[in-house]
Amino acid sequence: MSYTIALVEDDPQLQENYVKALEREGYEVSAYAGKAEAVEAFEDRLPDLVILDIMLGEDLDAGFELCRHLRTLSPTIPVIFLTARNSDIDRVSGLRLGAWDYLTKDVTTLDFLPARISAMFRTVEILRSGTSENRNIIEHSELRIDEARKEVYWQDRPVLLTLTEFWILCSIARRPGHLKSHEQLMDAASVVVTNNAITAHIKRIRNKFREIDPDFDHIRSEYGMGYRWQTP
Repeated sequence: MSYTIALVEDDPQLQENYVKALEREGYEVSAYAGKAEAVEAFEDRLPDLVILDIMLGEDLDAGFELCRHLRTLSPTIPVIFLTARNSDIDRVSGLRLGAWDYLTKDVTTLDFLPARISAMFRTVEILRSGTSENRNIIEHSELRIDEARKEVYWQDRPVLLTLTEFWILCSIARRPGHLKSHEQLMDAASVVVTNNAITAHIKRIRNKFREIDPDFDHIRSEYGMGYRWQTP
């Protein structure tokens, strides 16, 4: 099956680079430089996945507005924000709008973007198949993870994670007390990054739990080795 991807990016060079990289993976890619033409295309026919920049020309929040419009057309279509804006406020805003992931543009983006998209399509296939994997729930004390819906709850309150953060957490929490190495966490999240990048993801995950529970301390680190989920 050949998946269709819509890319909304106003920088001509970046747009060309992303399109070429995704077409090499066998995807059918349609590219748009502005909000109006993207909206017109989406209302005519939805792709299987959408990649959005946030700032398009003079419109600083065009990507957010597009994501909001996409959710009126389809509540389930995978959306990725791919943007230069890297503030936590923007990340949270994107996830609250229903994006599956929020990535920032840097020199390594083209190296792992296809793998990230491939992982998303595997998730889509599981959801469509209705297999038992689709109903996999992880529960430990005050933690609840719904892998099918990609939802995380702590003390019955939602924790908003990017897709990378979600799969890292699942990998750690699935077997409490079991140490997960940096390499295993990269495999779980379908990314190839440095150990420092994994450490940064872990820090963001902890901080998001601590916004709900300041005493949260269930993700333990073993220096130079990895991370584990510690139950009470």
